[in-house]
Amino acid sequence: MKKYFFLYLLMLVNSYFFNGCVPSKPVEDVEILPSERLINKLEVNRRRIKNFEGTGTFHIKSGERNNSASFQVVLRKPDSIYFSFLGPFGIELAQALVTNNNFVFYDQLHNVVYKGNTNDETLKDIFKINLTFSQLLDVFIGSVNLTENLYRTPFKYEIEYDQYVLTYIDSLTNYKSEYHVDIRELGITNYKIFDNMNNKILEGKYSQFELLENVAVPYKVEVENKEKNQSVTIEYKNMQANKNNLSINFIIPEDATEIRW
Repeated sequence: MKKYFFLYLLMLVNSYFFNGCVPSKPVEDVEILPSERLINKLEVNRRRIKNFEGTGTFHIKSGERNNSASFQVVLRKPDSIYFSFLGPFGIELAQALVTNNNFVFYDQLHNVVYKGNTNDETLKDIFKINLTFSQLLDVFIGSVNLTENLYRTPFKYEIEYDQYVLTYIDSLTNYKSEYHVDIRELGITNYKIFDNMNNKILEGKYSQFELLENVAVPYKVEVENKEKNQSVTIEYKNMQANKNNLSINFIIPEDATEIRW
């Protein structure tokens, strides 16, 4: 039954199948920050986005499968992701509400609702990439959680043209993390994680930025789990952040068939 459900979800997404920019400042007019201040500013900016709403296209590649769909996403930090798959003319085909603890998926075409507990395996089956719930929140907004680096000195800190480049090495695993940050608007444009054999296992690319709440937010997000041969590409058409009246319109008909997961 589980295999049927998630195969069906892939078929549904596959059946239906941008851009902002940040005004540039001259590099010479920008203060060059020490690594401690840079990391602090990046983390402050990430936390400044409390809620987020966007529409666009969502592309998943997992193994031999390639699936795309139009979508709407509504995020409320730190505990909920609402995702709606859209067909022609904006018609909703399916909706999902995922929280830290539970998920609800409603198949509108067949009037069936699936409910169950949220875990890493469930998230992988739904989004087809190995990411935790908190990582998914950051991916949809195009941000990277740098909390663990707030009080760490980077292994290497460089300036390459118009970007800061920070490199950290985990003392326990010897994994290396590398972050490229635009000097002008402090948006992370690229991050990479390497294993202890220096093999790249995860990469995120962010582009086409727009300022929301004075935070550089990308219209295009690409995240690739090279170890698992998985990737997610998100291209937004519209984005809004920190709306006072943000609401999630997720109503399940009383006559829907319910299946517990």
